[in-house]
Amino acid sequence: MQPFFLSTPIYYVNARPHLGHAYTTAVADSMVRFQKLMGRKTFFLTGTDEHGDKIVRAADAHGTTPQDYVDTVSAEFRKLWDALGFEYDDFIRTTESRHGHRVQQFLQRIYDQGDIYHGEYGGHYCFGCERFYTEKELRDGQCPDHLTTPEFIQEKNYFFRMSKYLEPLRKHIEAHPDFIRPERYRNEVLGLLREDLGDLCISRPKSRLSWGIELPFDPEYVTYVWFDALLNYITALEWPDGEQFATFWPQAQHLVAKDILKPHAVFWPCMLLSAGLPLYRHLNVHGYWLVQDTKMSKSLGNVVEPLDFAEKYGRGPFRYFLLREMQFGQDANVSEESLRGRFNADLANDLGNLFSRVLSMNQKYFQGRTPSPGPIRPEEEALHVLASECLENYQAHFQRFQFSLGLESLWVLVRALNKYVDASQPWALFKQGQTDLLGTVMYTLLEGMRKVALHLWPVMPGESEEMLSQLGQRASVEQWPHLADEILRWGGLEPGTKVAAASSLFPRLETLKSEKSEAKQAKPVARAQGDKNIGGKPDATPAQKQDETLELLEFADFQRLDLRIGSVISAEPVQKADKLLHLHVDLGEAEPRSIVAGIAEHWSPGNLVGRQVVVVANLKPRKLRGTLSQGMVLAVHAPEGLRLLAPSGIVPPGSKVS
Repeated sequence: MQPFFLSTPIYYVNARPHLGHAYTTAVADSMVRFQKLMGRKTFFLTGTDEHGDKIVRAADAHGTTPQDYVDTVSAEFRKLWDALGFEYDDFIRTTESRHGHRVQQFLQRIYDQGDIYHGEYGGHYCFGCERFYTEKELRDGQCPDHLTTPEFIQEKNYFFRMSKYLEPLRKHIEAHPDFIRPERYRNEVLGLLREDLGDLCISRPKSRLSWGIELPFDPEYVTYVWFDALLNYITALEWPDGEQFATFWPQAQHLVAKDILKPHAVFWPCMLLSAGLPLYRHLNVHGYWLVQDTKMSKSLGNVVEPLDFAEKYGRGPFRYFLLREMQFGQDANVSEESLRGRFNADLANDLGNLFSRVLSMNQKYFQGRTPSPGPIRPEEEALHVLASECLENYQAHFQRFQFSLGLESLWVLVRALNKYVDASQPWALFKQGQTDLLGTVMYTLLEGMRKVALHLWPVMPGESEEMLSQLGQRASVEQWPHLADEILRWGGLEPGTKVAAASSLFPRLETLKSEKSEAKQAKPVARAQGDKNIGGKPDATPAQKQDETLELLEFADFQRLDLRIGSVISAEPVQKADKLLHLHVDLGEAEPRSIVAGIAEHWSPGNLVGRQVVVVANLKPRKLRGTLSQGMVLAVHAPEGLRLLAPSGIVPPGSKVS
């Protein structure tokens, strides 16, 4: 199988790392992990870009030298990547001698063959972009990116004959439709190539800038920062004679944000063509993270600190959010509310609930051992087919950097497994003594969960390993089966394997409303058995509430209540009762409780399934509208509506409130 090489851009150290940098590196780390599980030998390169005008200016602003400044900021990038769990193979810095020596070697090669010449040039120079602009490129006389007026500079410099390679590059892009992806960026580059781009100025006189790599053929000049930086992709592989260069460069792929499309899609391939080197295989381009549809900016005060989110919600859920929320290539909005919403919907309600309920049932029915499957019904065969389709789609999307679509394909399987629990009703099979069929159902669920956990490792490595450990899969990553084999393989989980008795991976998160405000305004109520409160009286009027005196209870009175935590496994409207829902709640008993709750005005059935609730379990059963109710669900009146009481984290069904 062919090796796989993926690079992030090397990040410019004129400022600290932010969410955009973290996203690019999270994508790279996830893709490389995915390729490892596909059986490929991989190389993951990242690093920092440390030369140029902006570095000198930033160092001056901080009252330090350029070298001390870049040492400090580069260390911040490395520290953050390590904190986020990124497992890169190399972290290259452009101030390292291994890089500078090879940059000079590359420059000398293309100079000797006549692709670099000396000339005089006058142009509009933007210090923020560190490049010259033509009159045509300016917008109302200003830099289109920084909206500042460039300084006109007339000086002698060295130029790369880029124009010589623009037509061969255009032909290559047209002959290889996926050379730049997504397609919108390929079309953008082809549009650029229809313009007169001319040659590229690749030097700066030391009289103006000395912080850079000296030209090997003229010590009075340093290399243009972009020409220096782009070469990191081969200098890190020990070009020209290194074993890693021979192994990985033929399969190289780059990952960049859309703001650096032109250097990577035009400058870099022209440089490679000039040196007689093969072009990279793919340039993968992503969009921006926005805050309320506005690009993040320190001046606006809307920069998101990635480590804050990762520490608060876990680096696995944070990585999942990044890959799930952004359609690769497009812009996406980020907010804490959207992260919490994605966490609750996908991780707590769907995946966490699946592991919690299945492992708890398996402990009850099979003493925590993986059962042997019995006869396979059409229901199981259909689920096997669906699982294969979901995993095939997941893998195909991941190969094309379509991470959000890939994860959605995987979640089709997660949701199907939850529906299979409800349709198969293991509790009923246990009560009826259908041991063989119960074994089939539980084995199908556990094996499906194993496949999901394995495919999540590229995105959430720590959580994936925990899920696999809960399923008794404790081998090292290197011993795991390849993802490609999992599409058709069913039965990787050995019967008799000891699995966890319970799971609490993703406790549901509350909303970001002020807890103090809610505490002042909320009133505990019960909503079950005909939408009445615990005492069976109508809710008091505001005047009555002000005057009433609550009767104090003895502790023994409280002890008479048996409050249990249950998981809602199904919910449906009660016919001819607008306020009532019929719930089946798993309380860790032989079969779920049937409970009628007066919450239909506040909760839809689909939003209840998978939630944990507090149930009064020793309430006398009664029939409501012909439906048996065997308990009461507790809730709270809040200003924004009825809120269900729940534990702060997922606990085994049947846990007692004390």
